[in-house]
Amino acid sequence: MDRPIAAVVLAGGTGTRLYPATRSDRPKQFLSFGDEQSMLEATVERAGFADEVYVLTRPAFRDDVETLVPDVAVLTEPEPKDTGPALAYATHRVREEVGPCVVLALPSDHHIEGDFASTARRACRVAADTGRLVTIGVEPDRPATGYGYVEPGDDRGAYFEVESFTEKPGRERAERYLDDGYYWNSGTFAWTPEAFLDAAADTELGPLVAALDDGEPEQGYETVPSISVDYAVMESAADIAVVPADYEWDDLGTWDALARVFETDADGNAALGDYLALEAADNVIASDGHVSAVGVEDLVIASFDDRTLVADRDAVQRVRDVVEQLKTREAF
Repeated sequence: MDRPIAAVVLAGGTGTRLYPATRSDRPKQFLSFGDEQSMLEATVERAGFADEVYVLTRPAFRDDVETLVPDVAVLTEPEPKDTGPALAYATHRVREEVGPCVVLALPSDHHIEGDFASTARRACRVAADTGRLVTIGVEPDRPATGYGYVEPGDDRGAYFEVESFTEKPGRERAERYLDDGYYWNSGTFAWTPEAFLDAAADTELGPLVAALDDGEPEQGYETVPSISVDYAVMESAADIAVVPADYEWDDLGTWDALARVFETDADGNAALGDYLALEAADNVIASDGHVSAVGVEDLVIASFDDRTLVADRDAVQRVRDVVEQLKTREAF
């Protein structure tokens, strides 16, 4: 490939659905969840094949990022406004510093096992050769409603054309997508800066792109909403490609994900930290101390510092609502 690869690791969120392990000053990408490395360190290491590696974060996290991954360039966006503005800002900055390249955007909170580099390189080649926006797709194993879905079209060998891109469908539609051979959008993207910024200019991110061209990122951020790149760009963009993943993937976004990536005991309990389970089954138990669970099923029990969360496993997406309530009390 005649263009360098510039990996951009997104590390500006807090991971509210993993409260209380995460707090306003302790985002999930700095946590290890049982591994030796933090999720941020593991992601940067995974991106090590790229010619340039950047971490995009918020100003308050910059010192922590530089401590954890001292050998990469750190970008700080003016304010956190979800992945749409973040990737417009990062792509523009990378183009200024690197020139013609392929941007590989990676979330910092994914669990990946296997040969990530081969799939990522293929996605970057497709982006460079075709000018398409490329997402890496994962074959679903359940009708998850928290992910975006990609409908593959014509097979072009190294990639599939994308017929449609749907963000977070309801249960019934997700079941249909599973049967119809859709992919999950893994949130790992590849594109040339010109392709992405041209596409973003025709969306709600347009004022930000214009402001970035004028050298006024702060003003640009004031004019755009907080919006994900999926809603802002991918759902409406033409010429999208999906490259199937050749590795195992999971999004460690909610507590029930631990049951998919951790070993469980004989009763189906997944645990992080010390615990005792008596006549308790299919629970997710996580703490920085000790938790005893007696006679309960299908719960999330998470206890860190002076905070404890107890939730039905089917309601883990609503942990975000808990955090929003705590924020109104200035207690997050």
